[in-house]
Amino acid sequence: MPWCTRKCPYCDFNSHELRGSVNEREYVKALLADLQQDATLIQGREIETIFIGGGTPSLFSGDAIASLLEGISTRIDCAANLEVTMEANPGSSELRKFSAFRSAGVNRISIGVQSFTSKHLQALGRVHSAKEALKAAAAASQAGFKRINLDIMYALSGQTVGEASRDVEQAVAINPEHLSCYQLTIEPNTQFHAQPPKLPDEELGWEIQQTVHQLLSSADYQQYEVSAWATAGAECRHNLNYWRFGDYLGIGAGAHGKVSRLDGSIERYWKQKHPNKYLQSSQSNARFGGRAGIIGQKQLGFEFLLNALRLKQGFEIELFEQRTGLKIESLAPTLSKQFEKGWLIESGSTIKCSEIGYRFLDDLLTEYLPPP
Repeated sequence: MPWCTRKCPYCDFNSHELRGSVNEREYVKALLADLQQDATLIQGREIETIFIGGGTPSLFSGDAIASLLEGISTRIDCAANLEVTMEANPGSSELRKFSAFRSAGVNRISIGVQSFTSKHLQALGRVHSAKEALKAAAAASQAGFKRINLDIMYALSGQTVGEASRDVEQAVAINPEHLSCYQLTIEPNTQFHAQPPKLPDEELGWEIQQTVHQLLSSADYQQYEVSAWATAGAECRHNLNYWRFGDYLGIGAGAHGKVSRLDGSIERYWKQKHPNKYLQSSQSNARFGGRAGIIGQKQLGFEFLLNALRLKQGFEIELFEQRTGLKIESLAPTLSKQFEKGWLIESGSTIKCSEIGYRFLDDLLTEYLPPP
């Protein structure tokens, strides 16, 4: 759901500022038609998780979300323990909808707080206040959500170690089951890329990161992925599927999907990015696809590791071979070199990053890129 009240200057997602109102009925109708087309790709498999992201899905009404989820369940088999996550912003107008989202079938909510410090919220282009962020977490709990995630950014422009600590301490005090804590990075095709803010230098950024991680660990959160922390058993199942190189359908403007085909090939695809063109595809009964492509054999090892090595526990060799169709020996020369460097650790049938490897993950992964 690719609309936002305002485009944040750091955001490189397919999101568009909402001018006027969305025709919710038409867009939900298009999403379900899109799903109907994609359902043939999964050969009768069951859907285990749904993630409603954007953009700002909480701009939609509870009725629209209920129609969407009901439409999904009538078109495709869903697991009894289905995890349904929805992204939400802490704006006042959206807080009133939380109960309706819960009644619609959403059972996990992810709130884009980013900071509890007013000056940093303003610099990030956020449209909510620190007080609204606190109210959002309380409203989610009152609406009956047991599974709540808060997004927190650190290493912001002008941010001190103390300010970052206070943001995390405030988030922990709310007692959510899950926290997504990630460092602000400057991405291409964003306002920040065109007009970069002055971020903390490498030394200060590292100190902030270490302090944030220590605070989360001492509060009994377990880091299970580069930027994801959870209490025991509260990991995001939907994101775990991405990181384990699982299959997923992508419906909606700009959505991406990945499916393993019966012939053993793996396809990535993505939909029309602009919502107007996406809706036009629906109205003309055309396919919603923008582009699609088979992942080449030489690329598969890198694609798997790009995801799986983000996980603190790493991956099982059996999973690598099952998901890629390759033998682990296909990566042997690079793996051996990284074992010797101490970047990777092999423990029984599992391979994972060491602490030093985790710190230099981007450098580690580039060694698996196939030659041009």
